[in-house]
Amino acid sequence: MRVLVRSVTAVWAAVALVGGGIIITGGVAEAATCSRSYLPLPDPGCTPGVYYSAVTQSTIHSTICVSGWTATVRPSTSYTNALKVQGIADYGYSDTNLADYEEDHMIPLELGGSPKDPGNLWPEPYSGTQTAHTKDGTETKLKNAVCAGTVTLSAARTAIKNNWTTALQVTGIG
Repeated sequence: MRVLVRSVTAVWAAVALVGGGIIITGGVAEAATCSRSYLPLPDPGCTPGVYYSAVTQSTIHSTICVSGWTATVRPSTSYTNALKVQGIADYGYSDTNLADYEEDHMIPLELGGSPKDPGNLWPEPYSGTQTAHTKDGTETKLKNAVCAGTVTLSAARTAIKNNWTTALQVTGIG
């Protein structure tokens, strides 16, 4: 189960991780429990965003502002792919190809989002006008502003949590 507020949305006879990929057999999808009406944002009831307690304004220069730091906390693909399978079912996506989604952190690792909390991860589509690729650029610009001291960590987190598509404007850097 991804988040406590979600009900079980799919019954899987078997989910096996094989060589880094996922094979699903005997899946019976049920009705979606997360709304796609928020896209390109996640459903806040399913993916509220969760902060990583090790990242605070006073620790940014030893965490998020250190080149390569996110790689030290990024969860494995086997972990995120299992969540992605469940999330695709939760959101009721008709396209179930894992490669068409990024299991994205609502609060990005670059801004101290929780690496593994399911409440901070969701299957963000690569299709559409505002996609996972678009959000990546916003995340980097916000992190750079935080590390430069032009935006506080709290302001950047709040802006991206409220609506990543307007976060740069809200913080005054876009």
